[in-house]
Amino acid sequence: MRNGIFRSHSLLPALLGAAVVGLPHLALADAMQTYHLTLEDHTFLPSHLEVPANTHFLIEVTNKDGTTAEFESYDMKFEKIVVGQGHVTAHAGPLPAGTYKFFDDYHPEATGTLTAVAPKE
Repeated sequence: MRNGIFRSHSLLPALLGAAVVGLPHLALADAMQTYHLTLEDHTFLPSHLEVPANTHFLIEVTNKDGTTAEFESYDMKFEKIVVGQGHVTAHAGPLPAGTYKFFDDYHPEATGTLTAVAPKE
């Protein structure tokens, strides 16, 4: 503020800089491979996913059940609530080669695995 007048244009470079910083993140999300899971009758379909090791990726979960579920993995470090008839997307990776478990914390019978596979040399 100068002489009682707020100089809003002095904030403009900071605001533009903040907006530009967010752009690479959006481009990265668009470039990531998306893997799809469906929750139906409290079961993950498919129950196993295979992804490339050491890459970022997305997992989209569609809940066809009428009840709320939770897409969770201690191994991959995420926890997402999926409302009945809804869907969520989880950001995952990069993961070293190996097998990782996921589950629905609300319905213990719903479990699955994801295997991160190293490229063949």
